[in-house]
Amino acid sequence: METTSIHSFKDLETGVSTRERSFLLLYKSGADQSDCALERLQNINSVKSSKLFTADVSKVRDIHERLDITTAPSLVVFDKGEMVNIIKGCQTESAYNSILSGREIGGYTGKEPGKSKQVIVYTTPSCSWCNTLKTYLDQQGVRFREINVAADTSAAEAMVRKSRQQGVPQTEINGQMIVGFDKNRINQLLEIK
Repeated sequence: METTSIHSFKDLETGVSTRERSFLLLYKSGADQSDCALERLQNINSVKSSKLFTADVSKVRDIHERLDITTAPSLVVFDKGEMVNIIKGCQTESAYNSILSGREIGGYTGKEPGKSKQVIVYTTPSCSWCNTLKTYLDQQGVRFREINVAADTSAAEAMVRKSRQQGVPQTEINGQMIVGFDKNRINQLLEIK
C-alpha cells in the first residue's frame, strides 16, 4: 500500500479527491496506541489499490479539527473523497487488512447479507481478558472498533453511563452492552453458531 505523510487539510483534500478509496491515519507520535496503529498499518502489504495518508496530530493541527475528530489514533475511510467511516484505536493487522481491502467497512456483517453489526470493544492496555476477547472476535472474523478507556476519559464515562459498570472488557453490539468476556451472549448477539 502506498503511504504518504501529509501536513495540512489542503494536502488531504487534494489526495483523497483523486482516488476512489483512500484512508487517513490521524496519530500522535509517541503515544502507545498511535504507535501501535501506525506500525500495524505499515506492515500491511497486501492492499495495493488504495492510498494511506498519515498525519501526526502533534504537528498537523488543522485536519482533526476540520474533520471533528478528537481521538488519536483514528483511521478515517474516504470513498470518492467523502468521509464514510472512522475506526478509533489500534486494531489488529487482520482487522486493518479487512478495512483497507474494502471488506466489512460497516462493521461485522454476519453470515447473511444485510445483517450489519456495529461492534465496539472497550479495553485497557493491562487487561488480559481484553486481549482474550479481541483474539476471539478476530478468530470469528468480527470487525470491531477498539476504544482504550484508559487513554480516553470521555469514552470511559460514556461506557459507564451505558453499562453502569467500570470494569473491562466491555463489548457494545448494536447498542447492547456486555460486561466481561461473556462468550455465549456475544455469540447470541452476533449470531455466531
